[in-house]
Amino acid sequence: MTTAYAQRRVAPAPPAPRRSPAGPVLALLWGGAAAVIALWWHDTGSVVGTAGRLTGAGRIAGLLCGYACAVLVGLMARVPLLERRIGADRVTRWHAMAGRYTVCLLVAHIVLILLGYAAQDGSSFLDEALTVVLDYPEMLKATAGTVILFAVGIVSARAVRRRVAHEFWYYLHLLTYAAVFLAFGHQLALGSDFTGNGPAQAAWYTLYLGVATLVVWFRILAPVRLNLRHRLRVDSVHREAPGVYSVVVGGRRLDEMGVRPGQFLRWRFLTEGMRWTSTPYSLSAPPRPDLLRITIKALGDHSAAVPLLPPGTRVWAEGPYGALTAARQTSHKSLLIAGGVGITPLRALFETLPGDVTLIYRARTNEDLALGGELEAIARWRGAKVLYALNGPHGRRPDLSAHSLRTAVPGLEAHDVYLCGPHDFARDLYEALRAAGVPDSRIHHESFEL
Repeated sequence: MTTAYAQRRVAPAPPAPRRSPAGPVLALLWGGAAAVIALWWHDTGSVVGTAGRLTGAGRIAGLLCGYACAVLVGLMARVPLLERRIGADRVTRWHAMAGRYTVCLLVAHIVLILLGYAAQDGSSFLDEALTVVLDYPEMLKATAGTVILFAVGIVSARAVRRRVAHEFWYYLHLLTYAAVFLAFGHQLALGSDFTGNGPAQAAWYTLYLGVATLVVWFRILAPVRLNLRHRLRVDSVHREAPGVYSVVVGGRRLDEMGVRPGQFLRWRFLTEGMRWTSTPYSLSAPPRPDLLRITIKALGDHSAAVPLLPPGTRVWAEGPYGALTAARQTSHKSLLIAGGVGITPLRALFETLPGDVTLIYRARTNEDLALGGELEAIARWRGAKVLYALNGPHGRRPDLSAHSLRTAVPGLEAHDVYLCGPHDFARDLYEALRAAGVPDSRIHHESFEL
């Protein structure tokens, strides 16, 4: 174990079982969408003619788009109930899905409303668009917000995002807040479902103000409080394997942060060239009252600068986040499968998960086994098993098929499986585990590549 981080081990204790609130949260979100459609239904009389049908469909799309904007921002607020109980990667997928719905509904709203107005006025689509944008109240701001949302949607597409810098994507993504703010006014000024309808207006204000409160509290005030209270600084940096380094971070009363093994925080090192980038890194060891440790693989400019961090560098952290913890256990037997630097959260869990634990660690060579000495020591201390899946001669990949997993881990289908690694690795292992008979509810996975 890294010398600066050595600690007395305590036997793992079973956690209190906690059920994921994913189902109730999804039901609440879809219930809100149903309420929005009910609002349109209540305020709409008979729909007559092509213009009426187009305009009615545009109104429905607009109402749902406005609701989806609120959901989109709420899922960006990093609410602990979502991030820690459901899982940051799952919430990220929900956010991405809400973003796609929002953009599609926005396109449908614009096209259908303009077609309906044009049919009603007997004008062309382009003339009607110019009239609406230039003459209707709040429409210039709404148009600016629409342009921003489209830009965010384009850059967030997987094919585009892979080709732009993370910092550019991140800061452009934050403009979603500005886009929603700019578009809000026209919803109440032009939405016939809100005109003269005090309860509907009050509900809409409550929705948006509630989401704004979540953002201000959890994305601004909570991180400020955390960092003022704990005063994080780099304590030391240690090489673990080729291109892999551990950063030990010191601070005050760190045991009061509430971080659990398997979770991650978003870290910002306040030094030249790194202060504008916030990156998620998992704890690679159980937290101590005075120290935390993360382990990082140099994959880009930011992570490659980590070995150069001098002791005393101030650190800004947000979190903790993530649901890859002992609270997900449903069995007294667990299998941990790590690929590459995905060992970091599983190393902390390997030490602290109660029950019988087996770890499979996938790496290319022995030299790439970061934290290998610590894993062996933990295995001896708690009587656990570590299996290494290394490349064979001529770079031949090890067999991690369903059959080989069942052979290596008898009774695999009765295990909880914690999985962490690169996207393709995690996908292949998930499919192999399902083929081996492991229920989906027992495969626990989080990814930071979304």
